[in-house]
Amino acid sequence: VLRPDIELTPGLTATIRDRIKVALSARHVPNEVFQVTAIPRTLSGKKMELPIKKLLLGQPLENVANPDTMANPASLAWFAGFARDRADGRPVTEMSIGWTY
Repeated sequence: VLRPDIELTPGLTATIRDRIKVALSARHVPNEVFQVTAIPRTLSGKKMELPIKKLLLGQPLENVANPDTMANPASLAWFAGFARDRADGRPVTEMSIGWTY
């Protein structure tokens, strides 16, 4: 998640990839980098990686997480929209970000 005044540019993406490669290894460098509005977290602050993975694998939003157990339930909406757009074959530049939970 970037600060509101920063946009993910090709240069910033390259910097992110380079830093991951140097700090970790080439196998940790992601194939794609996306700017997101928020990372879904539990009430205790843990990142909710599994629900995001399930969304990207095609499971419906209502089946992947209980909003009552989340600190920021609206954050999953972006990932649900992203997953739907990817499944529909829409390029990232045309994604619908306005999904609601």
